[in-house]
Amino acid sequence: MATKSASGQGTKEQPWKLKTPSGSSEYTMYKDETLDPPAIVCQVGTTQLRYHARAIEDLHAMLTKHGDWMPLGSADEQKPAAEGTVEAWGRSPKNPVKGWYGLKKGYRGRFGMYLPPLLESLGLAEVTHDAKNNKMRAK
Repeated sequence: MATKSASGQGTKEQPWKLKTPSGSSEYTMYKDETLDPPAIVCQVGTTQLRYHARAIEDLHAMLTKHGDWMPLGSADEQKPAAEGTVEAWGRSPKNPVKGWYGLKKGYRGRFGMYLPPLLESLGLAEVTHDAKNNKMRAK
């Protein structure tokens, strides 16, 4: 499985250019340390989502501890996340931020859609790229 590398530097001026795991949509992400709390800003068309910047390290640590493939399980904030998925972990009271990694009310979901390709591009994870039911594991 080849690693998909992102172009860009992860800054507002040169954001990472990524594709969803299925390859169906393109989006950009960058880290903004000036926000409170520091955030990863995800731009999908005209929609902007924000996640705690620490999500990169926290997700990698959780996957490393998990030790195997984990389903992504992406879901909008208003929909429940399937148990045992990256999405469920990204909103669990048992994760390091004790709840949602998403920072914008109404746009806190889709953690399992947008964070995995970033970790893959940074060389921290492997992600499958099927039409649906994708999964990831730590590298």
